[in-house]
Amino acid sequence: MKILYLECNMGIAGDMLMSALLELHPHKEKFMGRFGRIGIPKVTAEAQSVQKCGITGTHISIKIDGTEEVSQDCHAHGHHHTHEEHSHVHGEHGHVHEEHSHSHHSMADIFEIIDRLSLSEKVKSDVKQVYGLIAEAESRVHGKTVEEIHFHEVGMTDAIADICGCCMLMDEISPDKIMCSAVNTGYGQVRCAHGTVPVPAPATALLLQGIPVYAGEVQGELTTPTGAALLKYFVEEYGAMPVIGIEKIGYGMGQKDFAAANCVRAIFGETFDSEETFDSGEVFESISGEQKVQAQKPGTEQAEVVEFICSIDDMTAEEIAFAMERLLESGALEAYASPITMKKSRPALELTVLAAKEDREKIVQKIFRYTTTIGFRERICRRRVLSRRIIEKDTACGKVRYKESSGYGVRRTKAEFDDLKRIAVEQDCSIAQARQKAETE
Repeated sequence: MKILYLECNMGIAGDMLMSALLELHPHKEKFMGRFGRIGIPKVTAEAQSVQKCGITGTHISIKIDGTEEVSQDCHAHGHHHTHEEHSHVHGEHGHVHEEHSHSHHSMADIFEIIDRLSLSEKVKSDVKQVYGLIAEAESRVHGKTVEEIHFHEVGMTDAIADICGCCMLMDEISPDKIMCSAVNTGYGQVRCAHGTVPVPAPATALLLQGIPVYAGEVQGELTTPTGAALLKYFVEEYGAMPVIGIEKIGYGMGQKDFAAANCVRAIFGETFDSEETFDSGEVFESISGEQKVQAQKPGTEQAEVVEFICSIDDMTAEEIAFAMERLLESGALEAYASPITMKKSRPALELTVLAAKEDREKIVQKIFRYTTTIGFRERICRRRVLSRRIIEKDTACGKVRYKESSGYGVRRTKAEFDDLKRIAVEQDCSIAQARQKAETE
């Protein structure tokens, strides 16, 4: 499976994402030539090689009537403009640029412009849906319907260019799955047409609902509505980068300079076949193709999970067993109890529950419902497991299921206990004898 993983440690804007994706494209110059011919009014684009903190990357300069929009008074990366018809300010979230014309366009106008572009119907649909997310967020912020929202011409054109470029590149790179890190928003306040607003700006905050974010250490606006809308539309999963074989890396540079490299990093690679076996001496070529490194192909699942731990001294063994059963039925990955000694030398049990991050709140409720604990510890852990699958075999004792596990150069097979138990009961023998019968008969 081809994976595109986006690192947004310094936030994200449309031009940064487009620049990072361009670095993954096998024919960058040809793409920029085609992008320049799709027909966005008054737009020219140039891919520039720049350095941030010693890292070389790309910044795509989008110019409207020969001028590149640059935020005047915050750390914004991009230049999306969305304001009501009476607004006479321009720039990301309305940062002041009063030298431009003051014409505005409705969503109907924008869709008409998109329909005239030289793009495939699929890419046009993607562009409209991304822009629609921005319009919906702006309408909620301003208390207007989407039809009543008007976009300033300069910001509208700039956003269309960024979104078109990203949608075209996504279509041509064609990853099987798109994943992303947690998103740095920056913090503080920024000045806009209606006054001073918090970071992330209101429309950006709405677009980031359901996406893991954090404030970071940079005061200012790191994530823009265009960048947030693109993530909302394309990204399927958020979290740590999975185990992949990296094929290409792209750095999309922002306009400002900070102590940390101001970029979006796009990593493109392929997941390993979880059923493939190999020995630990298998070699893979490095980027240069000259140096060779020894590497073991993992073929495993790796994910972050939540671990809950609580100490209980006032439940019976039957009650603890029932609680663990209910937790597992509710989606917990694991639940087990260990004997401990609490204060006042009381014997007790320590209950440990593992759950997927997306099930965190559900499992919290179940722990409080089915146990007597009044509090517990919680932490994020990285979980590594062998890849597993169930296979079924016909034996003289009937069908027997086997769990086959593989990865890290190992492969093992084990009969399912429930099937061995059935054989032992039917033939009045021990589990060990049932296992032997299943494997030999």
